[in-house]
Amino acid sequence: MYKVGEEEIEAIARVIRSGELFRYGVGHECETFERRYADYLGVRHFALAASGSHALAAALAAVGVGPGDEVIVPAHTYMATATSVLSVGAIPVIVDIDESITLDPAAFEAAIGPRTRAVAPVHMWGTACDMDAIMEIAERRQILVVEDACQGVGGGYKGRKFGAIGHVGAFSFNYYKNMTCGEGGGVAVNDDAWAERVKCAIDPCHFYWQGRGDAVQPFSGNGARASELMGAMLNVQLDRIDGMVQAMRAERRTILAATAPLGNLGLRAAPLHSPDHDCATHVIYTLPSAAAAARFAELFPCVIVGKTGRHNYTEWDQVLMGAGAAHPAMNPFSMPANAECRRSYSKDMCARSLEILNRTILVPTHPDHAETEIADIIHNLGAAARVALAAAPLENTEFRQAAPLDAQKFDLKLHA
Repeated sequence: MYKVGEEEIEAIARVIRSGELFRYGVGHECETFERRYADYLGVRHFALAASGSHALAAALAAVGVGPGDEVIVPAHTYMATATSVLSVGAIPVIVDIDESITLDPAAFEAAIGPRTRAVAPVHMWGTACDMDAIMEIAERRQILVVEDACQGVGGGYKGRKFGAIGHVGAFSFNYYKNMTCGEGGGVAVNDDAWAERVKCAIDPCHFYWQGRGDAVQPFSGNGARASELMGAMLNVQLDRIDGMVQAMRAERRTILAATAPLGNLGLRAAPLHSPDHDCATHVIYTLPSAAAAARFAELFPCVIVGKTGRHNYTEWDQVLMGAGAAHPAMNPFSMPANAECRRSYSKDMCARSLEILNRTILVPTHPDHAETEIADIIHNLGAAARVALAAAPLENTEFRQAAPLDAQKFDLKLHA
């Protein structure tokens, strides 16, 4: 939750006072946001859902992914990317990331098999995947691209917004995201028939509220409808997202420029695929080794990416255990249709990813950081690098009590 204040309070209070809390035929906040956000992304349709996890599942269901299909997912992402694949009866195939902390296009192509139906590139920590390479491979190999933009609200790639590049895109508006309504999510899509299927996956009764055409056969699913309270808050949040992201990009540019000489010590900026367009929610550095990253983190309050728990495939218990559904008869790992899919996993299957993740650190930016706070971040990065990487004496090193030590701002970013 980056910025929430009186405007959100007033918007929610206005809905409560009106009594128009239901989105269909009563209120208008959700519909207004969907129209505005579709325009913002540059897509024909956007549909709100109750969470980013359900948005991912709805996106997969919309394009027809199901039993008998494999979906390629990166080794580093929130576990919902993989569990959403299971929720539609398909099997996730986990592949390596590269030093950008996003899906390695070469690993994606190498993993394509006869059952591969889709790939889910994730704009992890608000930084962009190499979408040119991913889309080229997908088009050539006839693979659907389900773009996971849950951590990339407000960002883009080479002038196009995240979630509007693949065949369908999914978003989260969880408490920890750039734009929030506490929980929430949504799906962006251009194809009209897929858009109807998205709505059916989110609310199987939506035909009742909005009318039914002849193009799409309704299907049963669990409801994940958004409320007018969510829509009201998101309409306010949308008004400020661009300013926030621009401030974070400016902060990252300043920090990267000032710390570039530290590359000689081993503190190198991780590669970025679209630095002028992504979210810049973090400055990401690659260190020479896991041991160096651990030493650095003892001095400077940052996060080692390999220590972010559920964001790493080694912590996706339901996937690793083969527990793909509440009832065994519904478990995709046991379905006859998936018998020819790759269904085996191990904690060392993506060792290259783990090696990269354990020597990569995240330094959070924030739209409210003042110039003095940014200067202190830069100072402390240099001090930590000299001690941890160049063996300068700690007792002669000054660390400033600065923005990176702000517990509230820092802790929020770790749950992105």
